[in-house]
Amino acid sequence: YRELEDTIVALFRRKPAADDAVPPTGTPDDAVEPLPVAAEAVDEDAASWEPETPFSRLRGPFDRSEVEADDSRVDLGGIWVPIVPGVEVALQVDESSHTPIGVQLTMAGSGAYLQAYAAPRTEGIWPEIRAEIAQSVVSGGGRADVVAGPLGKELRLHPRGGVPMRLLGVDGPRWFLRALLTGPAATEDRVADQLIAVVRAVVVDRGSQAMAPREQLPLRLPAAAVEPAGPAADTPRGYADLKPFERGPEITEVH
Repeated sequence: YRELEDTIVALFRRKPAADDAVPPTGTPDDAVEPLPVAAEAVDEDAASWEPETPFSRLRGPFDRSEVEADDSRVDLGGIWVPIVPGVEVALQVDESSHTPIGVQLTMAGSGAYLQAYAAPRTEGIWPEIRAEIAQSVVSGGGRADVVAGPLGKELRLHPRGGVPMRLLGVDGPRWFLRALLTGPAATEDRVADQLIAVVRAVVVDRGSQAMAPREQLPLRLPAAAVEPAGPAADTPRGYADLKPFERGPEITEVH
């Protein structure tokens, strides 16, 4: 997970060059797009920068302007996470800077790792990011399929030598939210639907500050953060297999 996560972070920080564009393949918009070799691992939408058919956010994820602040969600700065029984919420913290860099949701052995980024006012970044991540995975000998999912187009990732993962992305007003599903949720739709329902209830607070596209929205500890648990305390089944906090300590709040 760490290697793929590092790759994804690097791609979000990268400014695409003009010669990265590849002519569209003509694949129908609603078709599954297998990407068996590196040369084909380019999404048809990425080349033109044309917005794809927008995903309806009527059922979420939501923008800060679309909801009222209440106690049904934990305010973590750029991301507000719903309080759902059985779902553990944890912040991944960068060890060198001691700043939160991602939100991990864990439920029954499955995980959803959330990060939110700034995006241009007039267009989304998911088609382009999707193509870059697919290209990276396939270039490493893995497989990446673009499929139609409950939150619009998504990536089914099969890294070489790794376990399957599922990457979801949603373009909102001046922001982009992505969720990396791991564990059983990466391959079992019924399990994934439970986590995706939680992701749908997430609120993204873009803020009014000027930010460059792909710059991560800042996160912060909740006002009443729970002290870090001991190494063996309150560890859910399957948590060790996910290893979402290899690069730093964690602050965990359980609901």
